[in-house]
Amino acid sequence: MSALSIFAGPTALQRIRQDGIQAQQFQALVGASGGPKWFVLYGLDRYLFGDFFTARETPLYTLGSSAGAWRLCCLPLADPVAAIERLAMLYSGERYSNTPTVAEITSKARAMLRQVLGADGARQIVDHPSIKTHIVTARCRGPGALAAKPLQAGFLGLSAAANVMSRHSLTWFFQRTVFSSMGADSPWHRVPGLPATAVRLRPSNVEDAMIASGSIPFVLEGVRDIDGAPRGLYWDGGIIDYHFDQLFHAGSELVLYPHFSPRVIPGWFDKHLPWRNIHPANFHNVVLLTPSREFVDSLPNRKIPDRQDFQAMDYERRVAVWREVLGRSEELAAEFAELVETGRGVERVQLFAGGRI
Repeated sequence: MSALSIFAGPTALQRIRQDGIQAQQFQALVGASGGPKWFVLYGLDRYLFGDFFTARETPLYTLGSSAGAWRLCCLPLADPVAAIERLAMLYSGERYSNTPTVAEITSKARAMLRQVLGADGARQIVDHPSIKTHIVTARCRGPGALAAKPLQAGFLGLSAAANVMSRHSLTWFFQRTVFSSMGADSPWHRVPGLPATAVRLRPSNVEDAMIASGSIPFVLEGVRDIDGAPRGLYWDGGIIDYHFDQLFHAGSELVLYPHFSPRVIPGWFDKHLPWRNIHPANFHNVVLLTPSREFVDSLPNRKIPDRQDFQAMDYERRVAVWREVLGRSEELAAEFAELVETGRGVERVQLFAGGRI
């Protein structure tokens, strides 16, 4: 059984069949929303952060939303492998009261991120010479920014209904806001389609940007009036960029995208819209690393972890299952490392043409 499946857009496929896979081919690294689904990618993260991208001197642009942003914020830290290990252990071991409130979940998430970042992590992210961090959030427009929960719920329902007709309608409700260590120089300052506003990351706003990027409405509290950013209420970046559907601004280079599934869904509200697919042209130079179907079937409960596990299992069982998946994820890393080092397996890379596989 192969644990790893690799898909590549036509530009990327031609390049890696000719040259193999090398770290210097990649100019961008992407991390999607998905909560604990990322545990299946933990081994890959450890390999990428500790070996593949070690001693990077040319710029590497990272783009993440929600849990994807949390993962990628470990890369610029002084010891990125230790940081991603802290994130995995703290996240997989998180424990709540029997009926946790939004305030409790938010407080624990903030405490977790502070432990992951450590005393100087925010400054390391901002000042890193080659890792250019981008954290995606969604700033509410109009009544969605008001404090009243019924208004926020109605706002979300209306935005979801409008999204059924057109993904572009999200711009009526949200402003894609990208917190970047590059500020207005970010390549994602101006993107076709849904516009983005770039805000410069600074040590005083890194934690707020990270929390906002993962603030699922009514699960975590949104973050209001983040330092250095336009005033307003900031929510989960996955609302707009669940798995992303945009050019990744790598120029003639490639984009590496470790993902928990070969299904790539543009926005959070698109999960149940089978006709809403990504534009294949945006993924022409993307290499997508995913667990194989056979590997997923071999995991506990024949699935990767997700947020439903909080309700489906008691604490001890959930932690045991999640940590088994964290351990098993090293199988993906071993296969990818062998491909990088020997070239064996390049012939198994499949063409990614977009849509839902």
